[in-house]
This record gives sequence, structure tokens and C-alpha cells, in this order.
Amino acid sequence: MDDNKQNRTVIEAEIPMGTVHPAALEPYRLRLFVEDEIVRDAEITVGVNHRGVERIMEGLPVEKANSLTEKICGICSNSHIWNSCRTGEIALGIEVPERATYIRIIMEELERLHSHLLYLAHGSEVLGHETFSMRLFYIRETVMDLLGMIGGNRVQYGSAVLGGVRPRCELDEMRLQKITEGMDLLEEKITAFADRFVSDPMVMSRITGVGVISQKDALRLACTGPTLRATGVARDLRREMEEYDPFEFDVITQDDGDVKSQLLMRVFENFEAIKIIRQAVRDLPDGPITNRSWEMQDTPLTKSYIEVPRGTLYHSYSLEDGRVRNCVIRTPSMANIGAMQHACIGHHITDAQLSVVQCDPCFTCTDRAIEIIKI
Repeated sequence: MDDNKQNRTVIEAEIPMGTVHPAALEPYRLRLFVEDEIVRDAEITVGVNHRGVERIMEGLPVEKANSLTEKICGICSNSHIWNSCRTGEIALGIEVPERATYIRIIMEELERLHSHLLYLAHGSEVLGHETFSMRLFYIRETVMDLLGMIGGNRVQYGSAVLGGVRPRCELDEMRLQKITEGMDLLEEKITAFADRFVSDPMVMSRITGVGVISQKDALRLACTGPTLRATGVARDLRREMEEYDPFEFDVITQDDGDVKSQLLMRVFENFEAIKIIRQAVRDLPDGPITNRSWEMQDTPLTKSYIEVPRGTLYHSYSLEDGRVRNCVIRTPSMANIGAMQHACIGHHITDAQLSVVQCDPCFTCTDRAIEIIKI
């Protein structure tokens, strides 16, 4: 045996990252178990952001509880309040006016744009490309201005209510024109960024083949959303939602399951979101935006699933005397934590944070449940 190999010392160590880390938007703990700087195992621990939202919702009037769900996340606040209202509408048999549904779709796809652009900006920051990061935040401002124009806030717009949308979210000709102009501007800017991004050899070499999640592992780990579609699985819950039936769009997939595929997924999904918004503006039907002709009643546990920027969002609750009972909310990042841990294995420790970030984690969304253990 070669003397060098015989005398080689393998160094095993645990490297903790967090709960606060410069490359992380939120506090969480990442433990890396390494062997000669190669990650052999990884563990993500959440819980720092726990606020007990589901417990607070217990016993609240349903419309107040729906509004509270917006506070779960600042990035996908519209997704939460829409799905919470949708749960109540399914339970109570409320028919949402068609015009209100189109406005909800516009808000949701604008939120998808702002979420994906934020993801790309944060990913660029982790890559160490501050210029790309700042450019993407600049592009995202167009989306934030449109959300603020419609909902009155750049974050937590409060657009959805039981039976439709709030009166302040009505879209007149001026607002529709601004949305149309915004989509044209976004398409131009995102296209220019994408061309610049994929033509940068240093960036592409840094993200190709890193943090690979195979299709088999993605299905085994029950991944959802773009994280799953980046492995070649064309699964998008919008195809099963009746609200999206009037709209034509493609389900974007990539094949390699690495950081490059994850980033390109969000780039191309931006164009599909723009396509849906243009159709909604063009075909926006006339009519009311709210249906208040319904009666409150007790209902059994009712569930609702929708496709949000990170994947499948689940809400469920029952109603008793107009108050919420037994609320459960499951966010996409809960399903994708296993993929984040798996993606680190086999790569250098310098790629670990990038492997986690590629799955677009939102741990603040995820932190709602607690585990009681016996000491």
C-alpha cells in the first residue's frame, strides 16, 4: 500500500451554521457532518420563528382568522389568505364571482413573480454576485409597485375576503393599463437578465452539478413545487385548480435537479406568470367582485390545496358558531426540508448553503407547530 495513503488522516467534524448566518434570510440551524470538508450528512432544525399562528386562530371569527393567516409569511401572504378564504368558501358553499376570481389570479401570479425574483436575488447573493442580486431587486420593484397599487400595501395586501376580494382591489381601466405596461417592462428586463445570467461562464460553472437532487430522491422525499419540477416531474397543482381552467400556460420542468436547474426553473416560470396575468387582464369579466349572500353555519373539517410559489400549500379548519376550530396549515418548505438536507451530501462545505437556498426555503412559514417532548 502507498505510504501516503496508509498514513492519511481522515478528519471528521461537525460544523454548525446558524441560527443566524449571513447567507440566510431567516434564522435556522444547519448542522453539517463533514469528512475532509466533504459533507456526509446534514440536519436542518427550525423553530426559532415559532409564533403559534394556528393556536391563535383557534376560536377566532372566521374572517378575522383569515386575515391573520397573512402574517404567516411576508413573501407569500396572498397565498395564505386566499387559501384560507378558499377553505371557508368550500365549507360554506360560497360561489365566488368570476371577476373576483380573475383578480385573485392576478394577485397570486404577481406574488409568484415577486417571490421568484426575490429567490433569484438571494441566490445571486449567496453565489457572491452582488451585481446580479441588486439588479434583480431593481427588477422586482415593478412587481411591488403593482401589488401596492392594487392592495394598498407592498406586503400583506389583504385582497381576498370570504366570497371575493375587497372593494379597494377593484381594477379600473387605469390600473389595468398599468398592469399591462408593467408586464411588458418585466418581460423585457427578465429576458435581458436571463441572457446575461446564462452567458456568464463563472456563474454557470459554479451552479452546474452542485446540490443535485435526483428525480427518484425528489419523489421519495415528497418534494413539491419548482423543487420537484426541476428534477423533470411535470406536477403543478394549478392544472387541477378550477380557478386556472380559463388560462393557458406551460408547466416548466428541468432535468438535472441541480442548482442551475432550480434557478432556471424560476426564471422560466416568471414568463408563464406574465402570460397568465396578461390573459386575466385581457379577459377580465364584468360583474361584482364580492358575494355576501351566504349564511354562516357549522361545518366539518374542510381542506384546500393550492399551488403557491414554493409548491403545494394546505389549509384546513372546521367552523363552529362562525369560529375557526382545528386549524392546520402545511407549507411547501415543510415538504422540501428533506431535499435541502439531501442536496448538501457529497458536496464541499462551501456549497452547503447554496444547496439549501436552491430549494427556496421559507422557514418562517414552516414554524407554526411545536413538538412536546418528555424530559
